Amino acid sequence: MIKSARKPGKPAKKYSQAARLHDVIRILEQRYGATVEELVEECQVTRRTVYRDLTAIEEAGYPLIKERQDSDEVIYRFVAGYKSLPPITFSLEELMTLYLCRGQLDFLQGTPFQVDLDAIFGRLRSGLPARSVAHLERIAEAGSSKIQGFRDYSGKREILERLRQALLKQQRCKIRYAPARRAASDYLFDPYTLLFYNSSLYLGGFAHNRQALRLFLIDRIASVTLCDGRFEVPEDYTSDQLTGGAFGLIDEGPKRQLDLVFAEPVAHLIRERIWDKDQQLEELSGGALRLKFSAAGDTEILAWINTMINHVQVLGPADLRQKFLKFLQQTLDAAR
Repeated sequence: MIKSARKPGKPAKKYSQAARLHDVIRILEQRYGATVEELVEECQVTRRTVYRDLTAIEEAGYPLIKERQDSDEVIYRFVAGYKSLPPITFSLEELMTLYLCRGQLDFLQGTPFQVDLDAIFGRLRSGLPARSVAHLERIAEAGSSKIQGFRDYSGKREILERLRQALLKQQRCKIRYAPARRAASDYLFDPYTLLFYNSSLYLGGFAHNRQALRLFLIDRIASVTLCDGRFEVPEDYTSDQLTGGAFGLIDEGPKRQLDLVFAEPVAHLIRERIWDKDQQLEELSGGALRLKFSAAGDTEILAWINTMINHVQVLGPADLRQKFLKFLQQTLDAAR
């Protein structure tokens, strides 16, 4: 049996949950915040009811956070300035962009982010004529992502829910990470960033037991435990610090000058993209193209050029050329 924290002889108020939630919201808005004990006293309800009301307020979309004070009390409050935010409206062109972007996130099926997306678009649909909704959804379907071999994150839903809370509230956590073909390790971790790359989710932040930034593939996070402590993201932090000069996400050392030649059948694919802001392109005879730029991460570089294996030459650096030639030889040997 859970004991009430009300003063003896003070009867509970008899009013609806809606009215009670209104009172709790008013108290939190008018003050810097309030403890559970203060809300129990003000609303004359049990601690269990207060916790249930706080959960309902958070689920309704209010930016509720909790902070542990030096006195070890936990204060519940709203994010400062949230009421001054103006209502958000969208033009039809902006709505079209949102629908198109949603179509590229099919790999989020089964995650809490998909639930959030469904809720967001549900609110958008409720404010639009049915004809406009149908038109936007037809456009989005035509431009939806056709990714093959995407990851299934439905089994990581609980982990992602905890990480979402940690990211939003800057809450420290303990992570158990199990790399491929290696033993699992535990990290005390400050999550800074959630990255979307190549239809995969990555978590970036500061690992205290390594005293360095780390990037974790969500698929390999075995468990997440939220801690009471909060953290501040350094003012000079950028997500580029997680990957260095990597061609993709894997930072395998310093950047080096790549020198590649692409034959005419694939040269147009190279011309159509910017691979680096300082890249150099040189048109060669027969429609071939020479590309030079600096990048790190031989694993991802080789994976990229191997997709055009019969139309690419690696001129430099020398050790990357040797790795490429070794791969070609191994491929030939395996085919015999």
